[in-house]
Amino acid sequence: MSLTHAQVSHIADLAKLELTDIEIERMTQQLAAILEYAERLNELDTDAIPPTASVIPNQNVMRADVVTPSLTREQVLQNAPDTDAAHEFFRVRAILED
Repeated sequence: MSLTHAQVSHIADLAKLELTDIEIERMTQQLAAILEYAERLNELDTDAIPPTASVIPNQNVMRADVVTPSLTREQVLQNAPDTDAAHEFFRVRAILED
């Protein structure tokens, strides 16, 4: 499949690329070669191949979710630079922009 200079220029605009005329010419040839290779893949007979979502077996790589004891409110607030009067909450400065 051949691409025109205008098509490659349009693709570059969509990708927010600023290409020179020389780069557009080179990209025209390279993109055309990629599309020709993709067309060759359409010639393969894949009727006997079942559809798959992945070629490798899926396995969970995450650790087991186990409940563990957490810090108490007092322990957490010990490191707080500023808390409310009852020492129950973090106090932070308001960040307001105009």
